[in-house]
Amino acid sequence: MKLLVLGLNHKTAPIDIRERVAFGPDIIAGALRDLTKCAGVREGVILSTCNRTELYCATQDGAEDTIRHWLSGFHGVEHERMNPFLYAHAERDAVIHLLRVSSGLDSLVLGEPQILGQVKAAYQTATDCAATGKLLGRLFQHAFSVAKTVRTETAIGSSPVSVAFAAVNLARQIFSDLSQQTALLIGAGETIELAARHLHHNGVGRIIVANRTVERAHDLAAQFDGFAISLSEIANHLPEADIVIASTASPLPVLGKGTVERALKKRKHRPIFMVDIAVPRDIEPEVGELDDVYLYTIDDLQGVIDEGLRSRQAAAEQAEEIIAFHSGEFMAWLRSLDAAGLIQDYRQRAEELRDEVLNRAQRQLDAGKSPSEVLSFLAHTLTNKLLHAPSSRLRQAARDGDAEILDAANELFQLDQTRASATAS
Repeated sequence: MKLLVLGLNHKTAPIDIRERVAFGPDIIAGALRDLTKCAGVREGVILSTCNRTELYCATQDGAEDTIRHWLSGFHGVEHERMNPFLYAHAERDAVIHLLRVSSGLDSLVLGEPQILGQVKAAYQTATDCAATGKLLGRLFQHAFSVAKTVRTETAIGSSPVSVAFAAVNLARQIFSDLSQQTALLIGAGETIELAARHLHHNGVGRIIVANRTVERAHDLAAQFDGFAISLSEIANHLPEADIVIASTASPLPVLGKGTVERALKKRKHRPIFMVDIAVPRDIEPEVGELDDVYLYTIDDLQGVIDEGLRSRQAAAEQAEEIIAFHSGEFMAWLRSLDAAGLIQDYRQRAEELRDEVLNRAQRQLDAGKSPSEVLSFLAHTLTNKLLHAPSSRLRQAARDGDAEILDAANELFQLDQTRASATAS
């Protein structure tokens, strides 16, 4: 069987195409069953996130075109419309691609950790659907192990490279244990959603989402077991907040110095960490003058982000070296499967020849021939039968001048050592 990855991602396809070929959790089990019924497809895993849709398959030769048409047909997208955006990786390139994806090297945000959990979930779904076997099972377990090695041996995930990640990273430095803290998120856009995800991933105690449209705040808060409030309710809940991250489109500040002062009194001056990501600013600059407030703006975070990106790029180079080495390891295992099958076939053929010659020898014994004569026949005939095909191939190689086969036979049967021993004797 051959390894094949077929897919598209944020680098190759616009969002309108990615949306049309995404697999929701409610259809993925049926899709896996359908995919593995395709001609030439023996195993399959479907990885579908907001940034990528990828099919990992164990196939027979010639299955790539079948899978391309299956993907477009399953989603009802014209093949000619979708095909230019697809990439395909086979064998070692497929292995390297999965290792890079699992390690966060192929993500929109370099080194982001969420993708590994998504890959694990995709593999578990495929396993639950009996869509995986020996080949993909070994490949994905190998990918999980390599991703862990990349995380522990490089700094790929330690430095912030987005505003939201930088904000949460600073919060972790100020409050070492986020599980005891409450975060107030002001706004409900993409940056605030990403900040919520990072906070939730780092085990923050509570999340409050404040937004002008309460319904939108509720939708976001519900994803993280939080609760929603309107902007007018911020003053009532600010004393509960240890972390405040603000990013709205308001033309005027939504949080003033007086409101923060009153909140600090109620908190008995326990510190508040604030990040104002908005432009224009959501938090009055004078708030930063207050004791017990750590206020950062987007300009303050930019230096942290730039340094983090440089650090991650250096770590990514180390990660690529790790992946190159471990992809070679996997391909060596894959080649060993071919050798194992060859050895099994060779042994089976040798045993068939043995049984054939043994039966003839037994008939000679039954006919009254002497045991020594029969043993001589057995040894001579079996040796000739076992060596006939290899000897014919070696003679042909000699006629063709195929030194590679002759050298391989020399090494395989250790003929140089045999000749050296005979000369020494």
